[in-house]
Amino acid sequence: MTEAVLRLTDCDATARFAARVVSSERITPEAVDEVREIVLDVQRPGFHYEAGQSIGVIAPGDPELGQIEHFRLYSIADLPETGPGNLPRIKICVRRCNFIDEYSGERYIGIASNYLCDLRAGDPVSISGPYGLPFQVPRDHSANLILLCTSTGIAPFRAFVKHIYRDIPDWTGKILLFYGAQSPLDLVYMNDRNDDLVNYYDKETFEAFQALSPRPHWSDPISWDFAIETRADELLRMFDQTKTHVFVAGLEAMREQLDAVFSKRMGSRERWELRKAEMVAGKRWIELLY
Repeated sequence: MTEAVLRLTDCDATARFAARVVSSERITPEAVDEVREIVLDVQRPGFHYEAGQSIGVIAPGDPELGQIEHFRLYSIADLPETGPGNLPRIKICVRRCNFIDEYSGERYIGIASNYLCDLRAGDPVSISGPYGLPFQVPRDHSANLILLCTSTGIAPFRAFVKHIYRDIPDWTGKILLFYGAQSPLDLVYMNDRNDDLVNYYDKETFEAFQALSPRPHWSDPISWDFAIETRADELLRMFDQTKTHVFVAGLEAMREQLDAVFSKRMGSRERWELRKAEMVAGKRWIELLY
């Protein structure tokens, strides 16, 4: 298994905590899908979390489906901080989701995402957790990190990168961030409205690359091959090094897309699957996909 996925059924949501919305800001332009950064103050001073963890959100369920409540996980998108009254403050990144049934053609809204995106400052919300640490900083601070993400999958990496450069002064390893999107406007935390990752562009160890669709807002797959092409040989050499760790976060479709790109570069699917399996076995290839 290559996933560091937190299954909903594995998450104990018995203990719940009241939180209140501090702010809800759209961080993508109107021309593209709505993604909001939602800031929550947990109404419990002792609530402790770390960069890279997730929280559970309990949304009202769909009565037509007999649901009393709807439970979903969201990666924490920033470093731990506190607000007024020393209350723990959490930021999450939420894309408003809608789905088209491939058989009936009916349109359905994402229950949790639309619930969260409709909340406004002052609204209460029930949360649980925190859960998991899928992406952990290696003990070897000269390790190389390859971060591959799409959509709101950048949220845990945002906190991860901030943590490294703020809290680990002796970090010397390379950090290569590859972010896939339909267009530059879809690059959450890396677009004209929000680009706080630019703060690390002057770091000798940090580089960021964009993998954009050749035709924005069409159904064409994200162009991972083009983004990776210029660094492909370097990446394959890094994969051979035991100090290299690969973290993947975002939409599940990216797994097949990445496998196709690296299979092509290595000359066969079998050779790539063997290489990847070795990294998985060494816990150097971790995925958090949804």
